[in-house]
Amino acid sequence: MKSNETRISEFILLGFTDIRKLQLLFFAILLFSYFFTITGNALIIILANRDYRLHTPMYFFLWNFSVLEIGFTTVVTPQTLSHLLMAHKIVPYVGCMMQFFMYLHLGTTEFFLLAVMSYDRYLAICNPLRYPSIMQKSLCTLLVLCCWIGSLLLIIGPFVIFLQLPMCNSNILDHFFCDNTPLMQLLCGDTRLLELFEFVTAVLSLLGTLIISVVSYVNIIKTILNIPSATGRKKAFSTCASHFIVVSITYGSCIFLYINPSQTSKVEFGKIVAILNTIVSPLLNPFIYSLRNRQVQEALKDLLRQVAVFIKVPRKT
Repeated sequence: MKSNETRISEFILLGFTDIRKLQLLFFAILLFSYFFTITGNALIIILANRDYRLHTPMYFFLWNFSVLEIGFTTVVTPQTLSHLLMAHKIVPYVGCMMQFFMYLHLGTTEFFLLAVMSYDRYLAICNPLRYPSIMQKSLCTLLVLCCWIGSLLLIIGPFVIFLQLPMCNSNILDHFFCDNTPLMQLLCGDTRLLELFEFVTAVLSLLGTLIISVVSYVNIIKTILNIPSATGRKKAFSTCASHFIVVSITYGSCIFLYINPSQTSKVEFGKIVAILNTIVSPLLNPFIYSLRNRQVQEALKDLLRQVAVFIKVPRKT
């Protein structure tokens, strides 16, 4: 009804809790996590671009993934830190819509890039002889651009439809940032077209890329099991294990969110998934890749040695 529609100029975020001591505790934990997330992913970017041993398609995709992770967590975390510290939880409408759009865009791009990385591992393990001729730098760059552009084209339609729909009664979001589920609950009018677009978007971005990753890893596992030597199998598994862990964390959390039937619990569970995707996962990814990868470890040791030599103060004679 027209009487229920309202023009909203700002949103109030309920966040995690109203207890001040808990807010400060969450602030300290989140600040610590954000610092190491930025540091870890920036280190991956520096190493992959600086060390010649990491100038391969796998590390090209990895440092692009780290760029995504930095952007993904930065869209949400600084604002959340500010709200926890200042206890000021008001977000302007334009700022909220920008955050919502960037969160969707970066998250969808991440799904596409994970699928590309899975396909890259499939070619490296299942077609090692043809791999260098297929995954050339031009193709790698094109695939990354397709991830960004494809994501934008996929979400722009639902986002424009969302902006056209009026909001009813309340401007209170039961979340710590402007996420899809709490915003959808504020809409009034006929949302069937938007829901259809969102369903198609979810199928293409989540399910479609998941199928590519699953098919790739099924073929990878079959190929690895056919390798005669135990050393060869171990080496092949080690090149895929880190990416497989990241894929499992990212898709697992999102799938559980979509299969949760209760709308009320979906909002609460959505907060947990958002924490996992925007805070925990970007924090863990650099450690997952570096701790399990000898090449990254060696590149990091070389970088630290060069830094130590550079900052070393000459002894006085």
